[in-house]
Amino acid sequence: MSVQTIFANALLAPDQPCPDGLFSSNGADPQSRFAVYRNNVHSSLINALVAAYPVTLQLVGDDFFCAMASVYVQTSPPGSPLISEYGSTFADFIQGFKPAASVPYLADIARLERHRVRAYHAADARPLDPLSVLQQLQGSTDLGQLRLQLHPSLATLTSPYAIVAIWAAHQVEGAVATLNPWHAQAALVLRHGLEVKVFAIDSGAAAFIDSLNQGTALEMAVAQALEASADFNLQQCLSLLISHDAITQLLPEQKVSL
Repeated sequence: MSVQTIFANALLAPDQPCPDGLFSSNGADPQSRFAVYRNNVHSSLINALVAAYPVTLQLVGDDFFCAMASVYVQTSPPGSPLISEYGSTFADFIQGFKPAASVPYLADIARLERHRVRAYHAADARPLDPLSVLQQLQGSTDLGQLRLQLHPSLATLTSPYAIVAIWAAHQVEGAVATLNPWHAQAALVLRHGLEVKVFAIDSGAAAFIDSLNQGTALEMAVAQALEASADFNLQQCLSLLISHDAITQLLPEQKVSL
């Protein structure tokens, strides 16, 4: 095991001693200096989770969240130098964290908040003008074979809980008291301009958008949406995407040469 690996492991494990061979340029005790450094690293990673998961924190309170985050930090070292990317697996950790089981929708709220972080930092892409999209859709001679390329910030999440309602209730003071979390809901997350938005959509719309993101042609994407929900409304879903600049390209069917 390399010196760097030993040092990194000791940083995230408070029960491990100061690695051998460290010294301080000013003669201070290496163990005490390392303890301060370890505490700073630990705190900065917990603070990154606090910033990325504000509603998750509100649902369980500061003490519980920080204790849970501390356990996560010890088992999940950063995989990127970008602090905004830290915590990408936090929702999966919450799913298996037994003390959080009393809030069964906590992991899905964390997944929704991670989608919001990713949407905020997603690449820019110039959207098609809404009027242009409508004209191309109306003028297409083979509408079913069109493929819609969507904005990089866009993502969906389907949950057995009312995740959009729960998240939205924590944006408005006093709304939580009237909340009923016990019904299934799907979410659409996208960045419109500089603002990340969250919309409640049905399971059909989520299936439709996911199909488009996989490069599926319009006709097949509609079929998959109707499989997910017989109440899927194509016009309503397209209107939502068009009005929020979520369509970046309309592409004809890909021709395969033999």
